[in-house]
Amino acid sequence: MNFSYWELKNWFTDVDYTIVGSGIVGLHCALRLRERYPNSKILVLERGVLPQGASTKNAGFACFGSLSEILDDLKSHSEEEVLQLVQKRWQGLQLLRKNLGDTVLDLKPHGGYELFLQDDERTYTECLQKMPFINELLRPLFREDVFRKEVDRFAFEGLQEYVLFNPFEAQIDTGSMMDALLRKAVSQGILLLNQVEVTGYADTSNGVQVALGEFVFTTQQLLFATNGFAGGITQNQVKPARAQVLITEPIPNLDIQGTFHLDKGYYYFRNIDNRILLGGGRNLDFEGEHTTEFGQTELIQNRLETLLREVILPHTDVTIAHRWSGIMGIGTSKQPIVTALSDRVYCGVRLGGMGVALGSLIGQELADLV
Repeated sequence: MNFSYWELKNWFTDVDYTIVGSGIVGLHCALRLRERYPNSKILVLERGVLPQGASTKNAGFACFGSLSEILDDLKSHSEEEVLQLVQKRWQGLQLLRKNLGDTVLDLKPHGGYELFLQDDERTYTECLQKMPFINELLRPLFREDVFRKEVDRFAFEGLQEYVLFNPFEAQIDTGSMMDALLRKAVSQGILLLNQVEVTGYADTSNGVQVALGEFVFTTQQLLFATNGFAGGITQNQVKPARAQVLITEPIPNLDIQGTFHLDKGYYYFRNIDNRILLGGGRNLDFEGEHTTEFGQTELIQNRLETLLREVILPHTDVTIAHRWSGIMGIGTSKQPIVTALSDRVYCGVRLGGMGVALGSLIGQELADLV
């Protein structure tokens, strides 16, 4: 790398904290470190033009899990663990709102809905039967029922008779959120460098040597906030999970408001700017979607378009405006990994597809490890 004396002096000398990843976790970590150590030199490195994983690529759901997702979690986690997971997600959302404000987030409290396809009788019946139990499980946190049964008022087709409504869900504008976080970090003297990839690191007696290709600099502490790209530093406790998304052109007289979940959360959609944003489908090819490569597949995109035209907007001509994908971090457990990898190296990763809900809290917890 062709750095000048000034560049080396101002960005890569006497660095106290280096954070890898400028997404929700990384920026909240940086802001927390600035709060704790106001005179420190904090450097954030990002390998993308924008945050590379899912922070600027998610659907903008301020959610903490649909009823079927929570029931699915109970198959591999205890009741106490599931309650703790929901509590962390809820606390993270409140922290995000406190840090940025609802106006900046463009938060719209339209509530969330879980829909059930006609051929998914088993999940539908289980959710209706166990809804009172889950409401009781979550009552210590929300003080009232979280889920209730309602008749579909949106003229969807191919669904079971009832939908499940959650008044605690909301929409946010992901772009506005990340723009505000980036501006806040810069305003507090945090150094951000994009399109810089960390290729290795090594602990030394004087700090941590960080390699950017052939260039190496020293930082006193190194913190990874790379989520879906963290497999190498966590002995593969984190697996990447690609999420494919599409969005329509504006639709006249669109009368759909809210966040919507289908098939245990594997599909999700919402309204935004008179458009429908629809994503998911990795359950069609789990192995193929365990990838850090961005892109779309015909299998999943065809399924998304079928849902759009046959279930969501069955009597409306729609045109797809754009498609993209994001990379989440998942594992055998839904618990995030926030831990020290050595005396000077730390990570806050594996957000389990709940980055909007967990990111602010995990970033704060990561900084507090130092």
